[in-house]
Amino acid sequence: MLTLLGTAAGMLLTYTAVPEYRATAKLFVSLQGGTEADTSQLAQGNVFTQARVRSYAEVAASPLVTGHVVRQLKLKMSPAELSGRISAAAQPDTVLLQLTVTDTRAARAARISNAVAERFTEVIRGLERPAYAEASPVRLSITEPAAVPTRPFSPRPAVNIALGLLAGLVLGAAFALARETLDTSVRTSKALTDALAGVGGPPVLGSIVHDPHATTRPLALRDDMHGLRAEGFRRLRTCLQFVDVDRPPKVIAVTSPLSGEGKTSVAINLAATLAETGASVCLVDTDLRRPSTARTLGLIRDAGLTTALIGRAEVGQLLQSAGSFSVLTSGAVPPNPTELLGSAQLRAVLRGLAEKFDHVVVDTAPVLPVADAAVIASEVDGYLLVVRASRTSRDQVAEALRALRHVGASVVGTVLNMASPKEDRGAHGYAYEYRPQYHATGRFARLARFVRRRPAGTGRRPGLAGIARVLRRRRSTGAAPSLPIPGGGPGARLGSPATAPADEPPRPVAVERSVQ
Repeated sequence: MLTLLGTAAGMLLTYTAVPEYRATAKLFVSLQGGTEADTSQLAQGNVFTQARVRSYAEVAASPLVTGHVVRQLKLKMSPAELSGRISAAAQPDTVLLQLTVTDTRAARAARISNAVAERFTEVIRGLERPAYAEASPVRLSITEPAAVPTRPFSPRPAVNIALGLLAGLVLGAAFALARETLDTSVRTSKALTDALAGVGGPPVLGSIVHDPHATTRPLALRDDMHGLRAEGFRRLRTCLQFVDVDRPPKVIAVTSPLSGEGKTSVAINLAATLAETGASVCLVDTDLRRPSTARTLGLIRDAGLTTALIGRAEVGQLLQSAGSFSVLTSGAVPPNPTELLGSAQLRAVLRGLAEKFDHVVVDTAPVLPVADAAVIASEVDGYLLVVRASRTSRDQVAEALRALRHVGASVVGTVLNMASPKEDRGAHGYAYEYRPQYHATGRFARLARFVRRRPAGTGRRPGLAGIARVLRRRRSTGAAPSLPIPGGGPGARLGSPATAPADEPPRPVAVERSVQ
């Protein structure tokens, strides 16, 4: 990015700068004498002339020259300004002198250069003439008058663009080095593993890729069940099952060091992934300060956990369905969240849910800002710490682990959320997708469309668990699967003789994609 900016800056400088022209006049310096004897001494005087030429270069921009030229040409500039535009250079080991004038107009640059050369010869002859002598032994001759330049000396597009490109490369390298040196955030699974190893932390159980549309598509299994994000949650589910084979965690609390790291999204998708195996799952929102589960899933927010804690309703009456799993929202925001979470009523609610469901996923408040997450440590089997890539620092991860360990909490693992597939190559550099693509026009094609489309008159897609129940029921009776056809009329069923043509075998196509 900085390289492109540097190149653009060079181009902008080229096309916005005022063109400048340079005109150069060349002079020859020699000694003159009136006799043959004087002529024979020219070889010895050549060394003297070369030494004097270096001093003449300083006189070219003196007020003796510039003041006369300003008056002669009636220039709208001061002698000091004209002095800044004059440069004189003596060629090494020669008696040649170059007078160069820079101006924004080509013709005026040549006119000033010739006027400076003529006045310069007069000034040098006057300075070198001895007292009471009629002529000066030094003679300056204009060998090449200044010509009108045909092209500007500056700006030079190629040079400016090259310098801008070089400056952008240098700044980009310096910025990358400074970022690596000063940035303490965790960006990859390997970096998180190294940070946890330094504090004796738990293992990294998974890495979830960043999805810019996650706010509008919260459930990865429903919106793209074969995508990288959905597969990341499936890997997380599998790793959780192997954390403790003898005593697998049943009540799992999902938390993060700070807010805005995606813990609610991880909790929701973890519940959906656990329910995908056929287990009964309940998601409980215990973030009583900034609850977001109900808003994310489009559920009722006014009645939930706090309603049960104050005894106004039974937990069974407050459970809501999110398709394949149940949800106990937070309810109304109380004035004393920590006290409610540490009450005996909450312990009774969590124990009752643990007896009723196979898995209970608890969405808690962040660890570092408040003590709400640590209060329920004795009622959960383990914590899953969510770390946001390129945002959560190593110190924040270590501090969150210390806070949980201080209350005796068991942190079963961590998950890197919103990871970049390009940076986190260890987890997603070789990601493969297997997306079944059915080309048949019979029952399998209709079944695929039934799963993916929204039925007419409903607001959400049909649940996979409901489809599975219908298939099992039809299989037990020996009949062909009969499912409602999306958009069909009353009584239209998938697999009926009137609507289903002859079956064709499905042809699944495996697609391998390497994330670059």
